Amino acid sequence: MRYISLDLETTGGTPGRHQILELAAVVEDTKHLRPLPELPAFRRVVRHPDYTGTAGALALNARLLEELARKEPNPELCLPEELVPQLREFLLLHGFRPDKKDCLAVTLAGKNIGSFDVPFLRLLPGWGTLVRHEPALLDPAAFYLNWRKDTRLPTMSICKARARFADDTVAHQALADALDVVQLLRPFYELPVYQQVKTAEE
Repeated sequence: MRYISLDLETTGGTPGRHQILELAAVVEDTKHLRPLPELPAFRRVVRHPDYTGTAGALALNARLLEELARKEPNPELCLPEELVPQLREFLLLHGFRPDKKDCLAVTLAGKNIGSFDVPFLRLLPGWGTLVRHEPALLDPAAFYLNWRKDTRLPTMSICKARARFADDTVAHQALADALDVVQLLRPFYELPVYQQVKTAEE
């Protein structure tokens, strides 16, 4: 199957009040694996007339605000209304095909993708008509949950530590985080979880 690992950086956690600063998406084909740096990748920083955010989110994304403030041309910069059309063009370029309503349906993956990213995506012009996500979402937390010890789903950092990444810190950079999600999911392609359960019971 193919899925899109997607990550957002925003000015805060409240859709409708806070804004998307950066969106990155990576195309993963589980039948035809490529080295992570060679995966088709899409990245945009999003310029708004004004920015409303929390102090923590703005401080965390200071590098993005600096990038957005620069005057020189930036091919990765777009306006909010351009974001979904440009993502759609990227997906068409990499073999995704529209349905009968001319909408591209994609399976999304990401850490906290359902609770955090999707509510922001739904507010973007063109989301749901030009591009939409399938109802089922892939979150690597479910694959790294310790059912006997954990009291909540593991954080991205804990997932990376349990996957034995050399560096378990979270970049908070959309493209790097999207690639981390792909790397977290890859160990389960060869032996899916349901097969592991079956093997353990036999």
